[in-house]
Amino acid sequence: MNSAAADSGRRRVVVALGFGQLLAWGSSYYLLATLARPMASGLGLAPVWVYAGFSGGLLVAALMGPWAGARIDRSGGRKVLLASNLLFALALGVLGSAQGPYSLLAGWLIMGVAMPMGLYDAAFSTVVALYGAQARSAIVGITLIAGLASSVSWPLTAWVEALWGWRVACLFWALLHLGAGTALHRFGVPRLARRPVLHARHEDVRPAASMRPTRALLIVAAALTANGFVFAAMATHLPHLLELSGCAPAIAISAAALVGVAQIVARLADAAWLGRLHPLIGARLASSLHPIGVIAFGIFGVPFVYGFTALHGAGVGLMTIVKGTLPLALFGADGFGRRAGWLEAPARVAQALAPLVFGVLVDGIGAAALWISAAIAALGALGMFSLRRAGWRAS
Repeated sequence: MNSAAADSGRRRVVVALGFGQLLAWGSSYYLLATLARPMASGLGLAPVWVYAGFSGGLLVAALMGPWAGARIDRSGGRKVLLASNLLFALALGVLGSAQGPYSLLAGWLIMGVAMPMGLYDAAFSTVVALYGAQARSAIVGITLIAGLASSVSWPLTAWVEALWGWRVACLFWALLHLGAGTALHRFGVPRLARRPVLHARHEDVRPAASMRPTRALLIVAAALTANGFVFAAMATHLPHLLELSGCAPAIAISAAALVGVAQIVARLADAAWLGRLHPLIGARLASSLHPIGVIAFGIFGVPFVYGFTALHGAGVGLMTIVKGTLPLALFGADGFGRRAGWLEAPARVAQALAPLVFGVLVDGIGAAALWISAAIAALGALGMFSLRRAGWRAS
């Protein structure tokens, strides 16, 4: 295959996976921010039960993650991604037709099976299986497209729910998975199982004597767990939290929608400049932006709301890239999918707890819960900084 054909094929894969991720995120994590309260009201439940169901789904996702990653390592991501579309559609169909807490829980548990097969871990593992240590540009490209998920899905879901109700909103996303999602993965992702992979060279980081790779793996997992908690908390509560901070509902929605735009801008910055630096630099920056944003929001108040959501979104955007590029640089391409599943497992547990725990905090202390999210994110940032201080060095 000549260079032009190879580049064209890679672009096709990136576009298919990028739009597939936009669909998957918009119909799973970002669904809850706009539909949790309408769901609860329609079923006569307290909102906490909806968050608890979603948390149960995330626990299932944590258990399924290593299996899904190992499956992609062995045979490529095409079949796994196609299966995820069917499972997402089934989960959304069950949610849209739920009549009580048990059917609602069943929908979220099915969603939990779909998520590790269809979200970023699966997409990143797919391109690493295809391109090995040269997968960084594909990872960045996927995140550039998928970064619009919140900006697209929050207003779109809110619009459909306002016109036809939350049940139709769920079924709307289910139909998109059956139509657009399956087409993207069927025709955009090649059958090729995998190529022989090489360990990264110019981006490799090797352990100094003061730190073993296992310890570094644990530190990365802990930092990603802290980040995952904050991400899930904001993804499910941000619009409501901004209202509690004094924003009008329209301002809260528009400011929250800026998160997706900020992700794109941050990822463009990564592609243009930050990507030339070691992934640890991006990791430290990404994990610091949420605490900085909360501090500035606390000082300047509502007039800084767009600045806060922009900083938070930029951190989310960069961290998404870091989740793919940092483990690739530190530990190599071999077994990337399974390793990604294990790294993400504790983060998914934290994400499972976040909607419920943070929801209770928001109900109890209101906007002050932002300071707790800032503290948790700061702990993750300390973990990223400790990697270098403990002896990791670029080679």
